[in-house]
Amino acid sequence: MYRPPKSHAQTSLFCSLEEQLNHKHSLYVLANKIDWNKFETEFSKRFDDKMGAPNKPIRLMTGLIILKHIRNVSDESVVEQFQENAYYQYFCGERFFSTEQPCDPSELVHFRHMIGEAGMDMILKESILVNDDHDKQGPTGCGTVFLDTTVQEKNITFPTDAKLANKIIEQVQRIVEEHDLPQRQSYKRTLKKVHRDQRFRNHPKNGKKAHKADRRLKTIGGRLVRELERNLASKNLLNTYKEKIELFKKVLAQKKCDKDKVYSLHEPEVKCIGKGKEHKKYEFGNKVSIARSYSGIIVGAVSFRDEYDGHTIDDTLDHVEQMLGFRPSQAACDRGYRGQKESGTTKIVIPDVPKKNATYYQKEKAHKLFCKRAGIEPINGHLKSDHRMGRNFYKGIFGDMLNAKLAAAAFNFKRAMRRFFVLLEWLYCCFLCREGVNKNGEPPYPALAK
Repeated sequence: MYRPPKSHAQTSLFCSLEEQLNHKHSLYVLANKIDWNKFETEFSKRFDDKMGAPNKPIRLMTGLIILKHIRNVSDESVVEQFQENAYYQYFCGERFFSTEQPCDPSELVHFRHMIGEAGMDMILKESILVNDDHDKQGPTGCGTVFLDTTVQEKNITFPTDAKLANKIIEQVQRIVEEHDLPQRQSYKRTLKKVHRDQRFRNHPKNGKKAHKADRRLKTIGGRLVRELERNLASKNLLNTYKEKIELFKKVLAQKKCDKDKVYSLHEPEVKCIGKGKEHKKYEFGNKVSIARSYSGIIVGAVSFRDEYDGHTIDDTLDHVEQMLGFRPSQAACDRGYRGQKESGTTKIVIPDVPKKNATYYQKEKAHKLFCKRAGIEPINGHLKSDHRMGRNFYKGIFGDMLNAKLAAAAFNFKRAMRRFFVLLEWLYCCFLCREGVNKNGEPPYPALAK
């Protein structure tokens, strides 16, 4: 009986991904460049195979976390794209193409918490080693790094007293309904009028009415919180909601000029940071210190709350030493770091008026150094726009550290991918020139060819 030959699409289903994919693709090259055994050996110590469901492969979970920040997508999106993208699957260690979901998006959350800060440092260190020029720390190998700080904004709304009071009232009503607690008055009709009065507060005629509505809203919130506290105490539930009630009281009592204010109920650790930007006077999040090598690699990323820039130098250089294995001999900073001349064996260099006895060579050398330092500013922009540091969706102080280090690692991985592509293009062009043709298969100089 005659059987027609199988089509290419049918036979390709039984081929491995390695046979089907383009070996020059940047993700393919990067997957073979990363030392995955290092992650397998270290992360496997943190998991217990005897408890719970079987663990997902460590390379799969680590690869998904890296891809998430390289491609600037959410946990849900990277899991969905994994089912559609063969290069994603090869990067994460799959041998054959699969249309099944690799894991639940929530498993990425648990995995990040399991590996912790030490795991993030391992990923960042590997991203440095993947770049072939990581050992070139300056024109003379002296170990020069450039430091800068930026604000990592948290995923919260712009805080106002009215918004916070409204959220407190909503959460109090939710607790009352959940435990079926008695309530003298819900203020539903009153709140409608208050919300109408708060509209168009910037109009000259509505300012006084809006401020009065704000005070009224705080008064209602305070009454509901105190009544809730009494009713929870009568049912022995006060200890369950003690921290939340204390947070409600602090928010309702805080004033304009108070210190350590709360700007978000679900992220109370958020700080208000003013960096003097014309387009954005205040930013709500935390401060991140970035260290860049002379060749353009991020060699350190440390998360802080709202410290003065000069007070972040020691911790940042300690992290750089942990990543590189040696302490840089020189760190170039901007004038925001004034006040510290050295950190251990590292000399801190800050722009200043040159000395009268400085030679022309010394002035030019310092000028070139600080021109080079300015290159860290666009790196901060790329971290925010391309690698999820512009808005931090991770929760808490741990999430601040997590997002900063993964964004820095993703920047280094993407830099390595671009360098692989440029190197392959250069080798290809060299081969064509050797053969005497260009990319179109024609002689590069037709006039000479004649």
